[in-house]
Amino acid sequence: MSTQQGINAYRSKCPDARDCLLDLVLPTMQQVSDKVDFRLSYIGRATNRDDAVECMHGADECLGNIIELCAASLYPDPKRYLGFTMCMTRDYQHIPQESLVSDCALEFGISFDELNNCISKDNGQFGMNLLRESVKRSAEANVSTSCTVRLNETVRCVRDGGAWSKCTGGSSVSSLVHDINQLYEKLNQ
Repeated sequence: MSTQQGINAYRSKCPDARDCLLDLVLPTMQQVSDKVDFRLSYIGRATNRDDAVECMHGADECLGNIIELCAASLYPDPKRYLGFTMCMTRDYQHIPQESLVSDCALEFGISFDELNNCISKDNGQFGMNLLRESVKRSAEANVSTSCTVRLNETVRCVRDGGAWSKCTGGSSVSSLVHDINQLYEKLNQ
């Protein structure tokens, strides 16, 4: 059983998030998903108006975040919901268009109807609560940059403005896999 936590904080309509998922997170998770309690956390700002959330790239991004959170809630296997999320993020300019969501759902065996039900459950409050809790996790971790990769409560690497930074052990897949394996062994001795 994995005892470490990996969190990736990001925005669904962000090119840095796309590059981070494609170049670092997905290839790493393909190798060590059984050793990491992985969670995507989204960046936004909770408002006092109707318990809403503001997203940097507007309402479409908030809806995209909710769609991806619903996929993770319905299909908790990271390989499945991360695949769906990456499919969406590859074409982030078109999030949350129905055709993109439907195509990505079909590709990763995710029920489009179940996604719709999750998004609209309780007049949309269920999905908004998922987003609000996710934004709260990012804020509590003092993460405001998309894409921030955290490992065991610490910033491991940041992708911002098209460049990697704060990557103590390096920004390669092999270096992140190494760090995860090393931490896993230490925590499970």
